[in-house]
Amino acid sequence: MNIIDELTWRGAINQETDAEGLKKLTEEKSISLYCGVDPTGDSMHIGHLIPFMMMKRFQLAGHHPYILIGGGTGTIGDPSGRKSERTLQTMQQVQKNVDALSAQMKKLFGKDANVTMVNNYDWLSKISLLDFLRDYGKNFNVNTMLAKDIVASRLDVGISFTEFTYQILQSVDFLTLYRNYDVQLQIGGADQWGNITSGIDLIHKLEGADAQAYGLTIPLMLKADGTKFGKTAGGAVWLDPEKTSPYEFYQFWLNQDDRDVVKYLKYFTFLSQAEIAELEEKVEKDPGKREAQRRLAEEVTRFVHGQAALDTAERISQVLFSGDVSKLSVSDIHQLAGNMKTVEIPAAAQNIVEMLVSAKIEPSKRQAREDVTNGAITINGTRMTDTAEEIDPAAHFEGKYVIVRKGKKKYFLAEVK
Repeated sequence: MNIIDELTWRGAINQETDAEGLKKLTEEKSISLYCGVDPTGDSMHIGHLIPFMMMKRFQLAGHHPYILIGGGTGTIGDPSGRKSERTLQTMQQVQKNVDALSAQMKKLFGKDANVTMVNNYDWLSKISLLDFLRDYGKNFNVNTMLAKDIVASRLDVGISFTEFTYQILQSVDFLTLYRNYDVQLQIGGADQWGNITSGIDLIHKLEGADAQAYGLTIPLMLKADGTKFGKTAGGAVWLDPEKTSPYEFYQFWLNQDDRDVVKYLKYFTFLSQAEIAELEEKVEKDPGKREAQRRLAEEVTRFVHGQAALDTAERISQVLFSGDVSKLSVSDIHQLAGNMKTVEIPAAAQNIVEMLVSAKIEPSKRQAREDVTNGAITINGTRMTDTAEEIDPAAHFEGKYVIVRKGKKKYFLAEVK
């Protein structure tokens, strides 16, 4: 199947500048294409992942992706989707973010595979102000720039000249990659359409109207309930395992709505049409088993974090389901810190009833005694029934944690202070 046909089937195309021309080009030869990300932070989140999943599909289909880290544009700030000016970062912070994002990209695309990493600071930093105005600024009509959605949405509150010129800088990126690396396609989110078309216009003005340069955007991802994809009660879902643990990442995908899971399988996995069709049938016939969600969680966690992290996430999930938390390691528990209600307890041993009440796991001593007596409390995987029991935090998990389960599903992580 042609890569454009596959993306169409997956529902991954929002707009194309020349759909027929791009499909013909990808059928005739392997092309070079690019997608950029600005180093506004030291990690991507799963919203950033969407266009790069499409880049990965092009890579697997034999095309050559160029991953552009915006070390230059990142010092300016893209006005896209913002109602106010960005706070400019120091050059040191920008470089730190560049290094972190580059490492994430290498993990996703492979260090020695058919992929090239570039940084637009390498060429943008060499353009003088006069060269910028004469060589590039002269080719941009202010009226056209104002009409772009990315700028028009900011006119009511105002936009600085710095952010206004962002689309020129991104256009220079496309022109530079077109000239130096024969990059003919730029991919981006739906909000990047104006920037992408500006780049194509610049190429046509400077390289000729018949220059083969194309743009493709990805649809805005919304959940079935109409809310924005990728957000949780705790905030964004990050690719950095220190910001979002592999277990939490795995659970995010595992808990997706039946109405969304097939769409996400198409977007975020490399499963075939036949495999996805089979999982779609299982969603319809036996949604309770959540096989589609489990496969989604496996595939995306493996792609982003690797097999070892997936194995750990699945093991932790199974341990929590069974209740035998004694099998967890301290590093496992560290991953759970954001996924359980966390309380603090002293390092000294104390009576179980006293501990439950002082940690606010139980509202009163009476309730604590009742739950212990009825076998509703387990400590570190052991069911407690004796209200005289002494709990010594030093006995498990290197004396750093005590895991309390109340009832069948309610867990508390007690950190020893």
